[in-house]
Amino acid sequence: MHSSHPINIEALLTHVPLFNGLAPEEIARIARSTREIHAAKGDILFHKGDACNGFHLIVYGQVKLAFTSAQGTEKVVEILSQGQSFGEALMFMEKPYIVFAQALTDSLLLHVSKSAIFDELERDHNLCRKMLAGMAMRLHQLMNDVESYSLHSGKQRIIGYLLRELPEEELNGVNVAITLPTNKGVIASRLNLTQEHFSRILHELTDLGLIVVEGRKIHIPDVGKLRQLE
Repeated sequence: MHSSHPINIEALLTHVPLFNGLAPEEIARIARSTREIHAAKGDILFHKGDACNGFHLIVYGQVKLAFTSAQGTEKVVEILSQGQSFGEALMFMEKPYIVFAQALTDSLLLHVSKSAIFDELERDHNLCRKMLAGMAMRLHQLMNDVESYSLHSGKQRIIGYLLRELPEEELNGVNVAITLPTNKGVIASRLNLTQEHFSRILHELTDLGLIVVEGRKIHIPDVGKLRQLE
């Protein structure tokens, strides 16, 4: 990881939804305990078992959270991008990381220290509510994932994922296209599928005329027809 030109950490923190409503002096206090991390594609931000002494915010780029099984296979838990944060829950539990984090693209992150957040939480209960709401949303998403893995077929999972990537105004559109945020292997792991199974389902959907795959770009001729299979 390399450093680059200094950035205005206070200005960046001001645009983080979590810190909306904080006074400039509160932002300044948090900024003093925040460091920037420039990660090149492939860099490991932390390993499973490392101490968690704060949380990360993604200014730009993309990060995957994953763990490796005893057999050496990798399971992607989350794919995170600009504006998202991770590590808050473990920071509160004072536990080491249970996953590893790796940059999928060149990324800039901010690492906000635990001590700064704990100090601010004592002063501002509104921040406390926001952090709880953020963690509750993550928990809700994880519950949805578990339900999807348990109850939905691989085909339903992939269709659900593609529909989630669409802007709301295109949920009934025709001739729309989405670009997968990362490679198919990472997305397959995120959906609890092998890469082979993922590719096979894309072929099936292609044969049915429901999608056209062009590298990472997926064209959907008729979103309504695709939704009928969800």
